[in-house]
Amino acid sequence: MSTKNLIFSVLLIFVPISLLSHYVFHWGELVQFALACLAILPLAAWMGTATEELAVVVGPSLGGLLNATFGNAAELIIAIAALRSGLVEVVKASLTGSIIGNLLLVMGLSMLLGGLRYKEQSFQPVVARVNASAMNLAVIALLLPTAVNATSAGIDEPLMQKLSVAVAIVLILVYVLTLLFSMKTHSYLHDVGVAELETDESSASDEHSDHKPNPVLWTAVLLGATTFIALESEILVGSLEVATSKLGLTELFTGVILLPIIGNAAENVAAVVVAIKNKMDLSVSVSLGASMQVALFVAPILVLAGLILHQPMDLNFNPFEVVAVAVAVLIANSISSDGKSNWLEGVLLLATYAILGIAFFYHPVIEAAVS
Repeated sequence: MSTKNLIFSVLLIFVPISLLSHYVFHWGELVQFALACLAILPLAAWMGTATEELAVVVGPSLGGLLNATFGNAAELIIAIAALRSGLVEVVKASLTGSIIGNLLLVMGLSMLLGGLRYKEQSFQPVVARVNASAMNLAVIALLLPTAVNATSAGIDEPLMQKLSVAVAIVLILVYVLTLLFSMKTHSYLHDVGVAELETDESSASDEHSDHKPNPVLWTAVLLGATTFIALESEILVGSLEVATSKLGLTELFTGVILLPIIGNAAENVAAVVVAIKNKMDLSVSVSLGASMQVALFVAPILVLAGLILHQPMDLNFNPFEVVAVAVAVLIANSISSDGKSNWLEGVLLLATYAILGIAFFYHPVIEAAVS
């Protein structure tokens, strides 16, 4: 068992502790929030592992679709739980945070730690450019509803939701076409990353070619992890407002910084680890691909979920959130366009993330000062 899997296995102890703290002992919200965060980390990791194992069983085409569908499942479950509780602004902030976190924090750490070990690393610029174009579309999709709201006096909520639903349908259609592009018509562009992943997994496995996943076992693991993440998400969301208030954090900062890190921790660690092993193609694919999936799939799905749950979830984001996403996309596209990376570029991405994080932390103070 790898060190990463060992750590996530040990962290599973927090799942029963978290459930007991909420349903039996009724500990304080701050303790429940912390325990739920620690419990979701290993559950998300095992959900990812189960998805990868089942992808091996069903073959490359269905496997790619399975990975694409469950890639951000933990984050989506947390967001739906928050949406059900009416925490729409937290959900929007978590989408913003997930996009900028993958583009700046994950890719920044990957380039920094990989660059400290190797003078210069390379990856396929074509894949980076395709993802960059998709992220530009995401910025447009976030910018236009916000701009419509800012330039139209008295636009009502139902009209904004209709606009958002229409944009969401377009984004989902584009996402389906990107899957067709990456898995069918231009799958050769993504073959390097897949080959690297398979090589990495086979070298870490003691069973090598004898390894044959048990579909019944991994389906049970996937269903179990999904069920427990749903339970833990309810605890997390239920204690979020009181816990963050005690910590002196705003809903905006919590949504942008904390929730994306919790939901994506396993995938983020994997991206950094493969970068240290000089597999930047795979690392960049994970970070850029995750951002694209949030923008083109998770956000639109949440808009449609808001319609079903009768919650005012739309694509009218806080203007500062739109600026943050645009800045993240701009610098990430600029740095990844040449297909090469070094440690300094990683520092630049991390510095941008830190500056945005500080700005989000002080955002209510700035807003109050202006008003």
